[in-house]
Amino acid sequence: MLCSTFLIFWTLSGCQQDRTSTGHAKEETLSVNVVTLKEQPVTLTRELAGRAIASVVAEIRPQADGIVQQLSFDEGGLVQQGQTLYQLDDALYRADVASNQASLNRSLATLEAARLNAQRSTALFQHNAVSRQDHETAQSALKEAQADVQLARAALERSRIMLGYTRIVAPVTGKIGKSSVTQGALVNANQSAALARIQQLDPIHIDLNQSSSELLQLRKALLQGSLSDTRAIPVTVMLEDGTTYPHTGQLIFSESSVDPETGRYALRIAVPNPDHMLLPGSYIRAVISYGERQQAILAPQQGILRDAKGTASAQVVKPDGTIEQRTVLTNRTIGDQWLIDEGLKAGDRVVVEGLQKLRPGVVVHAAEATTAND
Repeated sequence: MLCSTFLIFWTLSGCQQDRTSTGHAKEETLSVNVVTLKEQPVTLTRELAGRAIASVVAEIRPQADGIVQQLSFDEGGLVQQGQTLYQLDDALYRADVASNQASLNRSLATLEAARLNAQRSTALFQHNAVSRQDHETAQSALKEAQADVQLARAALERSRIMLGYTRIVAPVTGKIGKSSVTQGALVNANQSAALARIQQLDPIHIDLNQSSSELLQLRKALLQGSLSDTRAIPVTVMLEDGTTYPHTGQLIFSESSVDPETGRYALRIAVPNPDHMLLPGSYIRAVISYGERQQAILAPQQGILRDAKGTASAQVVKPDGTIEQRTVLTNRTIGDQWLIDEGLKAGDRVVVEGLQKLRPGVVVHAAEATTAND
């Protein structure tokens, strides 16, 4: 019985020694796929949402009192600058022009008589045939007649202007809305309601808003020289259905102050709109270029991990084949990659496949991963 027990113990001990000597003698080398980072120029963009507005809005208001005799446009249609929109009853204004014209003619006749009288007075005064007082009176009458002519001409010009106001024309080219009055309505020069409104839609403007913190970050980067200014690059416009608008826009305005209530500042872009596809009030998204980083580092998104606190890290294969975990600072996503601010540099080999079993210091066999650009 004792011999049997000894034999079983010896057999188990031998099996344990064989397992120790064969199973843990050498760890298996892991195979991973890596992407070797390189510096490349990257244009930084920002997608902002906004609303389209007309580039020019003109409210049509009367400058003279009168009855509307005729409307000469189609509501909702396109009108040209200088086109007649409304014609008011102008009978009284024509009468004023005729009256002022007659007053001017009378003043001109008085002026001619005063001029002749002044000439005769001058000739007689040189021969001492008239007193100085009579001579000065004649000269004063001439000047008074000249002033009367100027007043009459001014009155005539004013009456002609008022007559012109009875023909209300389009100040700009654009689409006109509905009319607030009809034929036969009485309008006056000091009324508060506009007769109609014209909106110029080509080009059309898009008003956007961006946070002041992003503006501060951009200006710091431009001052430090890490970014080159690209705000003159055309702006890509996205429609409400997600499609790209065929015409690009241009940044024309940037507000000089920040709205204290929202912490944002206003931007405006101008976009060609020859087909009037964009209408005022439409929801628009615009992709604006702010700067270009000449020596940017981009890392694949699958190679950047985050812990429970949100800290980003990457597994980097060192030249000796061992794994090093790096804490990195990301800026933004560009396509399927992260723009890296700190932690990685050109030449680093970042693991993108086989991350599950990795730990710092382990030796791996690294193979370059195949990317979509290869």
